[in-house]
Parts: sequence; C-alpha cells; structure tokens
Amino acid sequence: MWWKNNKWKIIVPLLIAAILAAAFWYGGDAPSLRGWTAESAAAEAQPTESAAVAAEEPEDIAASEVPAAAQPTAAPQEDSSATTPAPSAEPEPTPTPAPEPTETAADSGTYTCTFSISCAALLQHMDWMDSEKAELVPSDGWILPPTEVTFYEGESVFDVLLRTCTENKIHLEFSETPLYASAYIEGIANLYEFDCGELSGWMYKVNETFPNFGCSRYALSDGDTVSWLYTCDLGADIGGSNFAGGE
Repeated sequence: MWWKNNKWKIIVPLLIAAILAAAFWYGGDAPSLRGWTAESAAAEAQPTESAAVAAEEPEDIAASEVPAAAQPTAAPQEDSSATTPAPSAEPEPTPTPAPEPTETAADSGTYTCTFSISCAALLQHMDWMDSEKAELVPSDGWILPPTEVTFYEGESVFDVLLRTCTENKIHLEFSETPLYASAYIEGIANLYEFDCGELSGWMYKVNETFPNFGCSRYALSDGDTVSWLYTCDLGADIGGSNFAGGE
C-alpha cells in the first residue's frame, strides 16, 4: 500500500537525475563515442613525424636556418710576420776571469830543514862495542848524511825523524815517556843505547844546541839543522856534555 502511494515520489526524482546525467555526458567535455575506433585511438596516441624528428634529432637543423647573429664566426688570423717583432740579439756574456792560484794551507805551512844521523863517535871506541854490533857501523860514520827534508808547520823533531827513517828504510825504535809526554829514542839502524858502554846512547842537536827536553816536544822552524848523534860518553865525545840526559 505504501509503495503504491509513494512510488512516483521515488521514480520521478530518479528519472530526472538520469536525464541530467545523460545530458551532461553527451553535451559536456566527455569524448564522443560516435566514429571511435581502435585505429583512430592509435593514430591519436602516435606523435607526428615532425614532432618525432624535432625530438630525436635536434642537432640536424641546417646551419642556414640559424640566425646569422647566432652563428659562430672564425676569428681573423693575424699576420705573425707583420705583428711579431724580430727577437733582439742577446748580448754575449762577459767571460769571468779564472781565479789566480793561491797557496793552499799545506803549501803555506811547508818548510825545509837539514837532517842527518851520525854514529861517528863509535869509530873512536870500537873496542867498547860487541863484535856483532861493530859491523853495523858505517866506515864514515854516516847513517844518513846531511839531507834537506820537508816538514810542516807545527811538526816536531820526532815527527821528522820518524818520517825520514820510514822513507829511507832506516830502522827506528822508540818508546813513549808519559812522565815527560815525550818519545825516547832507543835505537837507530840497530844501534841501541848501552851498545858502547853504560853511558852510550842517542842525542839530538838543533843548529848548535843540545836541547834538554824530549825530541817530540821540540817544534821545528824553517831552515833548522837537525843532527842525531850517537854518544859513547853521555855527550862529552860529541860536544854535548853540558846537556847530558837531554833525552
């Protein structure tokens, strides 16, 4: 009963709503279904040839289509022969004079002295000697005749004796004396102290003086004359009695 009395109240609004929806669908923005096919839909989906070319090959545009103002122009080449100045001649370097030779430290401190070794005093006392030692005494008494030798600044009599004996292959034996900070000469050319008595041995003389201290403490001067002499009587037989015990 209720449906019969109210059905038009429900159906009429529904019809009106359906009519409005259909009007909106066919007369609004919705696409028309008339003439629509799958081929037309595919054609609409594919881009045009010009658009594809423009999208795929943007760099193939002819250079002639680019405005002249946008086209790069080659920079004009300069005439290097006209604009580049010729290199100027460099002045030749002035030769530096070689330094003049100067004396080296060794040359400036090099000196000479006259050096000799004699055992002539033994010739007067051969009877005092052991027969085996007598044959070691030269007939003229010279173990080393007066010879000019070189020495260096600050060297002592002992320094020159050691070097001279080494260079001339002359036997030399000595000992250090710590008490006097000096070297004591025991034997030269195998002739030792006490070989010709208890007062015999070696003494040295510089110029005309018998120094009363060890030979390693006597610093030489240029032009000195150094004599090593064997004494049989504590210097009395060689002119050095006043300086006995100088070693």
